Amino acid sequence: MDDFKTSPPPPQEAKLHFLDYWRVIRIRKAIIITVFLITAIIATAVTFVLPESYASTARIKVENDVTDIPSMGGMPSYVPYDPYFIQTTFEIMQSELVLSNVIAQLNLNTKWGQKYYNGETLKTTETIEILKQRMQLAPVKNTKLISITVYSDDKNEAAELANAIAYAYKDYRIDSRRALTTNGVAVLEEQFAYQEHDIKTNSDFVEQLRQELHIIDQGSGTAPTPTLDAQQLQQINQQKIDYKKICDEQSVELEKLRAITNMDLLADVLPRIVSDSALNDLLSKYNEARQKWVTLTNDYALSNIEVKRVQSLLDELTQEINKSVVAIMAGLETKVASEKTSLDGLVTSVEDAKKKDQEQARLNQPYYDAKRDLEQKLDMHRLLYAKMEQEKLDLNLPKTQMVQLTDPAEPGKAPVKPNKTVNIVLGLVFGLVMGVGLAFFIEYLDTSVKTIDDVERTFQAPVLGVIPQNIGYLLEEGSESKHAEAYRVLRTNLLFSRKDEKLNTIVVVSAGAGEGKSTTTINLATVFAQAGNRVLVVDSDLRRPTLHKLFKVSNNLGLTNYLLKQNELVDLVQTTPVPNLDFMASGRLPNSSMGILGSAQMKEMIAELKQRYDFILFDSPPILGVSDASILASEVDLVMQVIQYRRYPQPMTIRAKQMIEKVGGNFVGMVLNNINMSQDEGYYYYSGYYHDYYYSRSATEQEAEAKADKPAIPEGKTEVNIKQKY
Repeated sequence: MDDFKTSPPPPQEAKLHFLDYWRVIRIRKAIIITVFLITAIIATAVTFVLPESYASTARIKVENDVTDIPSMGGMPSYVPYDPYFIQTTFEIMQSELVLSNVIAQLNLNTKWGQKYYNGETLKTTETIEILKQRMQLAPVKNTKLISITVYSDDKNEAAELANAIAYAYKDYRIDSRRALTTNGVAVLEEQFAYQEHDIKTNSDFVEQLRQELHIIDQGSGTAPTPTLDAQQLQQINQQKIDYKKICDEQSVELEKLRAITNMDLLADVLPRIVSDSALNDLLSKYNEARQKWVTLTNDYALSNIEVKRVQSLLDELTQEINKSVVAIMAGLETKVASEKTSLDGLVTSVEDAKKKDQEQARLNQPYYDAKRDLEQKLDMHRLLYAKMEQEKLDLNLPKTQMVQLTDPAEPGKAPVKPNKTVNIVLGLVFGLVMGVGLAFFIEYLDTSVKTIDDVERTFQAPVLGVIPQNIGYLLEEGSESKHAEAYRVLRTNLLFSRKDEKLNTIVVVSAGAGEGKSTTTINLATVFAQAGNRVLVVDSDLRRPTLHKLFKVSNNLGLTNYLLKQNELVDLVQTTPVPNLDFMASGRLPNSSMGILGSAQMKEMIAELKQRYDFILFDSPPILGVSDASILASEVDLVMQVIQYRRYPQPMTIRAKQMIEKVGGNFVGMVLNNINMSQDEGYYYYSGYYHDYYYSRSATEQEAEAKADKPAIPEGKTEVNIKQKY
């Protein structure tokens, strides 16, 4: 409790709870209901006013540019996937190329002009715009089908238009393909004729070259015929290899034989290399004679005539063998030389043939170049002819597969627009959303005080009391009024907010007019008086005094008379029907005495009244309107500010509090006034719950319960002050 008395609660972070949204809806329900009803009525009226519209849908299958029969190649040409094909088709179907044909076919310029424009014939562009607004194109998912939907107030016209658009697009595709092919064939024919003339010129030039160069061209080649063809060259190359091999082998053998200097050894080796019958016979005879000589020398001496005869024969055979070896060696050398000569001659003949061919090719090259160019042009000419014939054939092939009308449109049985159920439901939903949105938008723009949290967070000041809406004056309702408890709570919080019991002069201020400060002053003074305190209410609102009307007394004498030293206090204080409650009116304020509230006489009066009464309550004008309230705030003990619930912006209230603090006023807290308990359930705890709980009991039960709950009297406090808490 000491913390509550010494400092206001710390500011809290603003957090929106579900109940905060519900509170806004409850408070702004009139706006929500109004917007909801207006939108619902408008949606319903528009739905029933809109003309009825029928819809008919035709479905077509679209392909790329293909023919019903494959081309001359036997296979249909491959068309790559085009992700933009369907969208391109949509744009073409809505273009003037297609829709102008539909308009001309159905004579829509005249028909719609008479029907919708008082007989004035429409332009084609105008009719196209109307038709585009009535037609709707949509692809059938994962297919090559397109739905063409047309809306019209005439169901037969809707079906007729849908089918006409489908056929017009089909004719456009076929005509476009035919026009492209026809133009292509014309270009091909022109190019074909040009190539024929060019080929004729080149052919004459080739023949002229052939005659000038004396070329005998029996083949179809584009190069001169060589002296040695490939087969002959291959044979000659093989001969060169064979000759080379033989020459190499014979040369090696000859060198080996030349290296043998011993004729006997050479005679033994030579027969294994060279086959010679004469040498073989001589060697055979020599061997026989040699064996015979060996045999004779074993039996006879060398001087024996028979031995000599055999020796003489061996000498003759040796001479013959040597002659034969020399002759064979000479033959081998001659043969090797002959083979080398043949090989050299073969190489020379080949080189001569090549040189001859090269020279002949150089001389005849212009002819063969011209002939090759001519043959290339002939090949291109044949390809161009085949392409031209293929395109001519393709031009005459049917093309019904490019666009097929799979589902013709039929007249609708019932109108599809407006969809009354959907429109009304959407209107209701939209109206509800608009109403709730407008309510929250207004709530967002409303910066006035709405909750206790707003006060404590924004103003950093405690809330001493929460006063319900449409509360009366306790002077008239009596102590048993159901509204009295709210002021008892205010009285209790105010007493415990004092730091000293001697602080008993209180001024009630507000930022603007009409926030309920006068009502709060009267009712708070009443509950103080009902608690047994001597209370004086001073009407210090010198600009617009109203309290004398509530007490039903005259305002001729009052505060101003005392401050101007015209009367004494005893002459100015008036009793009221409420025991212990006195009243001092404001009195008449002369124009020349506007600053009398800040006079020394005012301070003296307050000091004197503090001695006579337990509590003195001052009613003041709005603190932001005139300076009187600021002067009073600086002169009295306690200042309490009243805030009208949802009336003035928060900056205005903040400014009022700052002015109180600036003049040195002892600000104790705020009173949140005129709360709508039925709409804002968050305040039920402060008033409704207590009233339902407490006043539902009998007087005897209430008195017994009060005695049982009566606390002990703390040191330094009187019993009367403790009673005021309850």
